[in-house]
Amino acid sequence: MNHQEQLLKAIRKTLGRSESLNDAIATVLNISYDAAHRRVSGKSKFSIDEAVVLCRAFSLSMDAIFGGDNKVLVEKTKEISSFDDLLLYFEQSSEYLRQYIGKPEATLYYSAKDIPLFYTIGGTLLSKFKLYVWMNLLGAKENPEPFEKFVLPVSLLEYSSRLKSVYDQVQVSEVWNDTTINSTLQQILYFSESGLLSIRNARELYTELRVMLQEIEKKSAENRPKFHLYYNELLILNNNVLISDREKSSLFIPYTMLGYFITEDQVTCKNAGEYFLHQTKNSKSLNLSGTRDRKIFFNRALRKIDHYAERLGPESDPLY
Repeated sequence: MNHQEQLLKAIRKTLGRSESLNDAIATVLNISYDAAHRRVSGKSKFSIDEAVVLCRAFSLSMDAIFGGDNKVLVEKTKEISSFDDLLLYFEQSSEYLRQYIGKPEATLYYSAKDIPLFYTIGGTLLSKFKLYVWMNLLGAKENPEPFEKFVLPVSLLEYSSRLKSVYDQVQVSEVWNDTTINSTLQQILYFSESGLLSIRNARELYTELRVMLQEIEKKSAENRPKFHLYYNELLILNNNVLISDREKSSLFIPYTMLGYFITEDQVTCKNAGEYFLHQTKNSKSLNLSGTRDRKIFFNRALRKIDHYAERLGPESDPLY
């Protein structure tokens, strides 16, 4: 099979049964049906530019097609170092997920090494604090301003809330373990001990974290059809996100705190989906567990929050 045949075979796999390969080629390359037919039949050859355009249009990896099955094409999210970058990140993420809304078979799988960002965006003090942390860690400021002086642009709050709204409308399966909340707990303590976060606000953040966990516990106890929570005792989770429906899948692989590689390579997504299902089979469903097992997991997390709150010092402390 020559290179042109390999490319056409890969494109065919992305099309629905009723879609015409000739029409698809003609549309993407902006050429006539006859010109597309000549390329599909092998009478004409794709130029290098045409091959690149086709691969981009159908999310195909040229390395995978022409060089072997162990290479895939990935898209990289923009590096974040400013409010504008973060706004673009939320805007693009919400638009990416929005295409799956309303599709009954669309499911989002989240391997939650950290609390999924969808819980920590919106209009709460906790959401503001997480944005503060991200901007300080991603922007690498040498002398960060105190949290109490941190002002959020209205547009950033709008786009982050829009992303949360999209997440709330798709079917979700999350895998958590006992360390999922650790980084957020430590961030609150770190900035408090650094003098960049008042103890009063630190206590309020721990309170909001308790409320958030109680709401998640309630969702899992009610066994809501669009939300399923699993507890895994054995695996180290990695914040991978897979969203898929009957037609296609997208895999998000983190490489920095908010930076992701995105691939729609279907073999890779299929393998990732099988791995997610393997995780869930080896996890305890907190939706379907009895009250005792669910309480054990959440009470353990709440005790951990209490432990961190105690490290802030007594409420009678003059710094409070």
